[in-house]
Amino acid sequence: MKNIHLQETFRPAPSTNDIGKPDAALNLYDQAASIVPMGAFSCDLASERLSWTGGVLDIFGLSSEHTPERQATVEMYTEASREALSRKRSHAIASRSGFSLDASIIRPDGAERWIRINAAVRSVNGRATTLYGMKQDITEDRARWETLRAQAECDPLTGVANRLRFQRFLERPNDEPVLERIGALILFDLDGFKQINDRWGHAAGDACLVAFGDRLKTAFPQARLVSRIGGDEFAVLLPPLGAQGKAERAVRWITRSLLGPVKWNGERLPISASLGMAFASEHTEFNPQALFVTADRALYEAKKGRSTISDCA
Repeated sequence: MKNIHLQETFRPAPSTNDIGKPDAALNLYDQAASIVPMGAFSCDLASERLSWTGGVLDIFGLSSEHTPERQATVEMYTEASREALSRKRSHAIASRSGFSLDASIIRPDGAERWIRINAAVRSVNGRATTLYGMKQDITEDRARWETLRAQAECDPLTGVANRLRFQRFLERPNDEPVLERIGALILFDLDGFKQINDRWGHAAGDACLVAFGDRLKTAFPQARLVSRIGGDEFAVLLPPLGAQGKAERAVRWITRSLLGPVKWNGERLPISASLGMAFASEHTEFNPQALFVTADRALYEAKKGRSTISDCA
């Protein structure tokens, strides 16, 4: 495969182990690259001119006949990955250091690929001049990892996310871009759940949990996350909803669809629930833990005052 502006930087220096062949190390690299989809890149920071080897061009689905333009290739990154790349790249250039990033791109043919970027900055007289490194296609590895993670983060009874998945949200750094797309957190607690278990048995209680999880997914299709975080407790993360008062009324109206008896073995099992809501502030830095504490306090007050969602029928 033809390389575009392949710089001498990427050629490993011949060593005494090269058995007398000056290009043996480079040939070894080419052979390895044919097994693992990867390639080298560099970017001149003054002109933003890119230099890519054929392996990187293949990953991005681009032809070797044209020199890639940085702005066009940046647009191939998905929004979240583009934000992360911009943040890490800027920091590396400013500190004349390096960074690693797993990022998602959409190729011209519409295929989504995951790549791993390992980059470093070359500087001259204290001024960053070049960003260079390696890019590797990790799409298959990522798919396997996501499958395993989904299994580990799924509640086996209800099919929604489990507490482990919700905990990952709580532990996100406050400045992570994805958190800007969180508008509200709703916590639900089923009322009288112990009585259902005591009267009809745990299988009946399980049926109620499964039904409630299904109803949450149906009622909030736009949810960023629906999770079972305790025995009879659920959490729903929503995107920004607009004006808080209007959003709260809309949410309370929607939650009526969560109620109604659950049919089980000829019985009609009653479901009622308390809820606590918390909205992300537009004026302060987003804090997942603070959002959870606020919603949990609201849930506690609702249960203490028996302010529940009830079936109007």
